[in-house]
Amino acid sequence: MDRAIVEIRAWPGTEASVFAVSCTREPSTGANTLQREKQLNQFLAGVERRALRIAEIAIRDRDEALDLVQDAMIRLANNYAGRAEAEWMPLFYRILQNGIRDWHRRAKVRNRVLSWFGRGSSDDDYDPVAEAPDPTGRGPDEQLQSTEAMQQLERALRDLPARQREAFMLRTFEGLDVAATAIAMGCSGGSVKTHYSRAVHTLRENLGEHW
Repeated sequence: MDRAIVEIRAWPGTEASVFAVSCTREPSTGANTLQREKQLNQFLAGVERRALRIAEIAIRDRDEALDLVQDAMIRLANNYAGRAEAEWMPLFYRILQNGIRDWHRRAKVRNRVLSWFGRGSSDDDYDPVAEAPDPTGRGPDEQLQSTEAMQQLERALRDLPARQREAFMLRTFEGLDVAATAIAMGCSGGSVKTHYSRAVHTLRENLGEHW
């Protein structure tokens, strides 16, 4: 049986160490395999920035977010590279969201342990997520308003329940339809609609003029 080889490398042109994963097969190196590798790398290159933003908003730690995105890419390449290309996005986000939920579970355990020693978690060192993308062509006032609005949205997203936040970001940031979001979240389409509707309602109430 062919064995998958996963290579992780820094993707050129990014300010952080964001990752691309190439998946090849041994011993076969046919044209189909090379084309598959190219398609997978193109998919990962297109999704990595948005995935990093989603992970960073969810856990408030850039390094940890990078690790989660990297791990999701590796798992996708190892387990689902052979799936139809249309399936990669919902599968990738399901892996990533599972990783985020596992991270939060571990953090809760860690914080409970630390509380025994009189220590709590602190956000003092948290560096806010980078401002809204590509303000090219906008004046300074418009750029400032856009940045402020994005920061307001990110703060409001962090206050949402986890499942509402997942549904909103996958539907809005990634443009996934209900069916694909349901696959990514591991729930029914009806649950996606409910979580998304509640998220939108809460955000509209909390954001006011920024919505």
